[in-house]
Amino acid sequence: MIRIEEIISNLNDLVEINNDRIRGYEKAIEAVDPTDVDLIQVFSKMISNSRSHIQELSQHVLTLGGEVTKGTTASGKLFRTWMDIKSAFSADDRTSALELCESGEDAALKAYKEALKSEEGLTVETAQLLQSQRASLRVDHDEIKALRDLHKSVS
Repeated sequence: MIRIEEIISNLNDLVEINNDRIRGYEKAIEAVDPTDVDLIQVFSKMISNSRSHIQELSQHVLTLGGEVTKGTTASGKLFRTWMDIKSAFSADDRTSALELCESGEDAALKAYKEALKSEEGLTVETAQLLQSQRASLRVDHDEIKALRDLHKSVS
């Protein structure tokens, strides 16, 4: 059986992943041309989704008696991927930037998959939350991928 501390740690890891997504998409919005309203809207939606995820995850951490992390995965691969997004947009290459966004989404999905591997130690509510958030991330991933594919075919 999984210890409560391990569940709290896993949930906090997901909070950090969502914090990474927020920072990454904020950087992408800063870097994108202001006339690229379509991307700004998509990135803003991704930020909003991550904020909702953080709120729900935080509530579960508190319910389990833990303390919610405020940080990001600064030493992790996902954080570095998001930091590369700004340089891709600066190079005025939407396709490359969207590929980096997709890599970030892939990493987030992988983190949720790993957290769900310990499902038998999770409460039903927590497992359902993680499955729901992973499904939401899958939709976001697919939207970024579709935009990337569209830009690949146009360029």
